[in-house]
Parts: sequence; structure tokens; C-alpha cells
Amino acid sequence: MPITYTNRKNVTYTLCQGVTKTGKPRYFFAREPKDKPVEAIPEGYEIRESINGIVSLAKIRPKDILPEEVAAVEAVIQRHPLSRNYRMDVKPGRIDVYTLVGGDVNGRLAALDDIPAQIVDKIRADRERYGQYTAELRFILVDKEQRLFRAERMCYLSSVDGWRPLNNIGTAPIVHLAQRLIPALDTDAFFELY
Repeated sequence: MPITYTNRKNVTYTLCQGVTKTGKPRYFFAREPKDKPVEAIPEGYEIRESINGIVSLAKIRPKDILPEEVAAVEAVIQRHPLSRNYRMDVKPGRIDVYTLVGGDVNGRLAALDDIPAQIVDKIRADRERYGQYTAELRFILVDKEQRLFRAERMCYLSSVDGWRPLNNIGTAPIVHLAQRLIPALDTDAFFELY
């Protein structure tokens, strides 16, 4: 039976195998099976889904981030008043925090009194299911022994476009950085961090 995976958007993909120009196997996910469907995940690989629902087959990488560090960031995100607008992804040596593009629709929907509750619920569900996320904050492991992290935020100024280190924050255990920085998401204070 071919390997299938259903992403957060409820789209099912099938793992397929093709061949590169040099004759090496190439694995990919497709909505409709192409080339040769695969019945077992190749050794050393795992299925990954990006924050935005893109499914891929990726090499298994060593986990530098400890489960309790992931849990600490998740807990701080869950306490944020707009927690539904955030997702996080663990990458080798760092945790990225993503925000929903376009912001929160709840305030705008609340202002529309004459819309039936069923339609409001459907809009919210579709927003969560199909919404796109962009990375805004990252915690990078800089000292594996003492478990110290540094933080960066995305900057959209034309002169500094890209990731900007938060030098005034320094290095600290991830729980301290998360408690200080995640509550600032979606506030003016976030853009004043440097």
C-alpha cells in the first residue's frame, strides 16, 4: 500500500519515487500518484509538513532542541491572548515562531453583528485551515552545554530587511527569552526590540 499523508489543510498526498538526471532516486509527494508510488519510507528519512502545509520527505536530523525547551515555548504561546495566530517549528539548532499573515480576524468579525454565528465559525475555521504563516521570531541555540539561546526577529526595513539579532536581550535559557519576547508579538513593543 502506498505511503500517504494528509496535511493540515486536509489534502492527501502520496509519496512517489522518480529519477534524477543522474539516475539517482528522487522522492516527492503528489496529490495524484506519479511515476512510482512508494510503499515504505526510505531509511534515514521522515515525512515533514511545513507550517504552511507543504509536505516533503526530509532526512532525519539530530535534535539539538530538548523536548522541555519546545514545551516551554509552546506554553508561552498558548498563554498569548492571540495564541491561535501563532505556530512554531523546531529546526536543527533553533525554534522559529510564525505569525498568521493578515492578523487576527476575530476583532473584525465581532464588529459585524448581523452575520450569523455559523458563517463566523466557518470563516474562523477556514482562516485556521488555509491561513499562511510567516516567521517573525526565532530562538537560536548558542551554547549546548549551558542550554543558552539568543533571539532574532524579522525586520522589514529596507535597509535591514531580514533577520535582526536582538543584541540588547543577550543570551539566556529559552524559557526566559520566550516569556519576555512572545507576549510582545502583535504589539508595537515587538518592533521596538533591537
